[in-house]
Amino acid sequence: MIADVLAGATERMKKAVDNTKEDFSSIRTGRANPGLFQKILVDYYGTPTPLSQLAGLQNPEARTMLITPYDKGALRDIEQAIRDTPNLGANPSNDGNVIRVTLPELTEERRKEYVKIVRTKAEDGKVSLRNIRRKAKDELDALKSEVGDDEVTRAEKELEQLTKSHVDGIDDALKRKEVELLEI
Repeated sequence: MIADVLAGATERMKKAVDNTKEDFSSIRTGRANPGLFQKILVDYYGTPTPLSQLAGLQNPEARTMLITPYDKGALRDIEQAIRDTPNLGANPSNDGNVIRVTLPELTEERRKEYVKIVRTKAEDGKVSLRNIRRKAKDELDALKSEVGDDEVTRAEKELEQLTKSHVDGIDDALKRKEVELLEI
């Protein structure tokens, strides 16, 4: 029973760390990258649909993305969704077949702004880990009458180590992203 609780917590913590790293990839550095556009939702016939399901993304130049919609009718909706996306700072242009997005050069001020956003996303990830830990601890406390105090105490220590290792994973990813963002 204790092993099940710890295994469940481990799985949920791993997903939280992966989700945080995925959020980091949506913050741009000096290059255009398809990851920046992964979380953009386009209003496609009344349904919010991820851009990656509606169009092909190509990166012909360092700061340029070429977006080729599978359905030409969605061209205007895709263009509007990109224009409305905060933190991208891009102004898309369309020629009737493809959308060309040229990302502006990153200024020092903009880079520092991105670092703040990344730190906020990292803190959100850590809060998620703490919530998972709290829920697992409650589940362990409920098992005290069945397995005994010593076993639960040992499992709680293991849970703390698990949480610390995942928090360290988020911190490491945060440091790498900050260095990447501040690199000129």
